[in-house]
Amino acid sequence: MTSTNLKITIDGTAGSAAPYEQLRAQIADRARTGKLPAGFKLPTVRGLAEELGLAANTVAKAYRALEADAVIETRGRNGTFIAAAGDAVSREAAAAAQAYADRVRRLGLTQAEALAAATDALRARYAAE
Repeated sequence: MTSTNLKITIDGTAGSAAPYEQLRAQIADRARTGKLPAGFKLPTVRGLAEELGLAANTVAKAYRALEADAVIETRGRNGTFIAAAGDAVSREAAAAAQAYADRVRRLGLTQAEALAAATDALRARYAAE
């Protein structure tokens, strides 16, 4: 299933990621790389669901995750748009990193141990995509 506007492809074969996760990851990647520029208006949940042959709830779940990650923003009846990514995403990433640093320090990990744990977690997470 492919979206003509967004050039999104959902792989429905066994073993592939959940459709909402595929959709979330592809929109996030296109926003990050500038293929979907800030201010780009996304299709409605129903419209994209029909185009991709997915349930509306699947697209809505992906949109909610993208909004929570500050990749998109909903402007009420005006629609859903790619957010101006830099500031909000950078702030959230910095806050998460600070919370991690505070937690591992309280746990008594050395800087090298904390960095190794974070590197392992990131490697595992990004390998799963």
